[in-house]
Amino acid sequence: MRKFAFPLFVFLMLAVPVMVQAQDLREAFQKAETAREREAREAAEAEARIFADRTLLEAEVERLEALQVSLESRLEEARTHVTNQEASRARLEEEWSTSELDFKEISGNVRLAAKDLEALLHQSPFTAFNPERLDNITPLISPGYFPDIDDIAGMAEVIFEEIRLGGQVARQEAEFIARDGSTVTAPVLTMGKFTAAYQLDDEVGFLSYSPEGHRFYALSRLPGGGIGKDLNNYLAGTGDVVPLDLSRGAALRQVVHSADLKEQIMAGGPIVYPIGAIALIALLIILYKTVDLNRIQLSTARTMKKVLNHTARGDYAAVEKMVGGSAKSSPILGVIEAGLKVRNEDRETQESVLQESILHQLPRIERGLAVLAVLGAIAPLLGLLGTVTGMIETFRVITLFGTGDPKLMSGGISEALVTTELGLAVSIPIMLVHTFLSRRADGIVGQMEEKAVQLTNYIQINRKKEALTSAAEA
Repeated sequence: MRKFAFPLFVFLMLAVPVMVQAQDLREAFQKAETAREREAREAAEAEARIFADRTLLEAEVERLEALQVSLESRLEEARTHVTNQEASRARLEEEWSTSELDFKEISGNVRLAAKDLEALLHQSPFTAFNPERLDNITPLISPGYFPDIDDIAGMAEVIFEEIRLGGQVARQEAEFIARDGSTVTAPVLTMGKFTAAYQLDDEVGFLSYSPEGHRFYALSRLPGGGIGKDLNNYLAGTGDVVPLDLSRGAALRQVVHSADLKEQIMAGGPIVYPIGAIALIALLIILYKTVDLNRIQLSTARTMKKVLNHTARGDYAAVEKMVGGSAKSSPILGVIEAGLKVRNEDRETQESVLQESILHQLPRIERGLAVLAVLGAIAPLLGLLGTVTGMIETFRVITLFGTGDPKLMSGGISEALVTTELGLAVSIPIMLVHTFLSRRADGIVGQMEEKAVQLTNYIQINRKKEALTSAAEA
C-alpha cells in the first residue's frame, strides 16, 4: 500500500489542477462559442448590408455610366461648339483687323488734321479773342482717343469759322499788352489775318500777335508819317485807306524794331569807344595833313617860281629878302636858304647841300603819316578784340542757359560782329587816305628835288656868265 500511496498522491496532486484547467477551458470554449455566434450574426448582418450597398452601388454605377455617356455627348457637342466658335472667332478677328486698320487710318487722318488745325489756331490772331476754341481740338490729338462724327463736325466748324474770320475786317474789344507793359482793354481792328491795330485814348498803333500766350502786344513804336495818319483816320471813321501788312506783321516788326546807326554802333559794347577815339584822332590828323600838304605844295610852286626868276637874273639879294627869317616856317624856304649859302661852291657841293636840306625837311612833310598808319592798323585789331570778347560772352551765356533761346546769345554775337565791322569801317578809309597822303608827300619831295636841281642849274649858269664877264673885262 505504501508502495502505491506516493504515486497516488502525486497523481492526485497533478489531477486537481488539470481538472481546474479543464473547467476553465470549458468556460472559455463556451465564451468563444458565444462570441463566434455573435460574430457570425454580425457577419451575416454585415453581409446583408454589403449586399444591400452593392445593389445601391450598382444602381449608382449604372446612373454614373449613363451620366458619363450623357456628359461625353455633351462634351462632343461642346467641342463641336468650341470648334465652330474658334472658326467664328478667327473670322471675326480677321474682320476686326481689317476694320481696325480702317479705323486707325481714319483716326490717324483725323489726328493729323487736328494737329494741323491746332497749329493753325495757335498762329491765328483770332485765338486771342477766343482761346477756348482750342479746348475742342486738343483732346483729338491724344493717341488713345478715337474721334467720333461729332468731333469731326466740330473740326469742320472751327475751320469754316477761321476762314470766315480771315476774310473780314472787324472791330471788337480785346485785351492786349500796351507799350508800357500794362494789360489794357481797348478796341482792336483786325483786317483778316494780316494786320491788327488798336486805338487807346489818343494813341493809335499796330499790334503783334504772340502764339505762346495767345495775346496781342503793342509794337514799341507808333507808326509815323502817312502810315500813322491813314491808320488814325480809318479808325476815326474819316478815311477809307488803311495800311495792310501782307507779311502778317513781319514787315511792321522789322520797321519798328530796326535799329538806327547809333543803336547799331552801341551794340558793339565797350570796344566801340576806343575805335571811335581812333576814328576821331585819324580824322583830325587827315584834316591837318590835307591842309598842311596843300599849303606846302602851293607854297613850293609859287615860291620857286619867284626864286628861279630872281636867280635867272642873278638878283640874289631879292631872293635873300624873300627868304628872310621865314625859312623855318616853310620847308621850301629852308631848302632855298641852304642853297643860297653855298651858291659860290661847286655844283657837286651845292647838290649835296640841297639834298641834305631836303632830307632835313622830310620828317616835317611826313609828320603824322606814321601815326595815321598805326591807327589804321590798330582799328581792325580792336575790332578783333571785340569779336573775341563777344564770343566769350556768347559761350558764357550758352554755358549758363543753353542754346534754347537765341535771344540770350544775341548780345554777344552783336558785340562780336559790330566791333569787327566798326574796326574795318574805320581802318579801310584810314589806310586809303594814308596811302593818298603819303603819295602827296612823296610828290612834294620830288617837286622840291626838281626845283633844287633847277636852282643849282641857274646858279651855275650865273656863275659861268659872271666868269665870262670877268674874263671879257680883263
